[in-house]
Amino acid sequence: MSTTRRLNRIFAPDGRALIVAIDHGLIDGPCPGWEDPAATIAKVVEGGADAVLTSYGIANRFAAELSRVGLIIRGDGAATNLGGPSDGSASSLFFTVEEALRLGADAMVVTALPGSAKEEATLRNLSEMVRAAHRWGVPVLGEMVPGGFDSPPELRGTEAIAMAARLGAELGADFIKAPYSGGFEEVTSKCFRPVVILGGSKKGSETEMLADIAAALDAGARGVAIGRNIFQASDPVAMTRAVAALIHDGASATEAAALLP
Repeated sequence: MSTTRRLNRIFAPDGRALIVAIDHGLIDGPCPGWEDPAATIAKVVEGGADAVLTSYGIANRFAAELSRVGLIIRGDGAATNLGGPSDGSASSLFFTVEEALRLGADAMVVTALPGSAKEEATLRNLSEMVRAAHRWGVPVLGEMVPGGFDSPPELRGTEAIAMAARLGAELGADFIKAPYSGGFEEVTSKCFRPVVILGGSKKGSETEMLADIAAALDAGARGVAIGRNIFQASDPVAMTRAVAALIHDGASATEAAALLP
């Protein structure tokens, strides 16, 4: 069964996607910028998000607010910060494709951590989700984070990211979410599926974030799957518009930054 129709709910006709990741409540609870889900969703939708990546509970409760954008539901889970800072690493699959389809999901997302202690378990999670999702024509976003979210510098280099992205594609993921690094064309040119970059923790400078996105797009990235650097921005609507200008309008980083307050 083809995944094309659902992928076209996420990727715009230009083949690019502005995905806003708002699944942080699974680890952080009501973190800054995410205390009022309805308000935050309204801001990123107004700003021009193509899709939202979120949890099952948010997708269920805020279906009306999410109805205008593509919907990517997280299928796996991780330890929370209640027992101390969490590394955000996935543990097991929490939700099925069938459950997500009942909410109108256009795709599933699973995190895999090649090069970490959870490598085999998380790669198995990804392969199991791909197998189940493809029975229904549901695409899978493989979030490929070499070494884990607190990985050492040697596992955040271009070579490691390129290997992780390719591994996700080899396991059947339809599109890939990966950290950005310099020389990103090494990642995109060797991965036969679209690659979008993740944002990670909130960066100090919004203009630096825009510059990184512009550089990634120039290197062949097909968009972003960014959360805190959008919904924790000083003006989330303006930040979403600025990222959309980079992705869909061909704006430079300077032109996009001019859209910020």
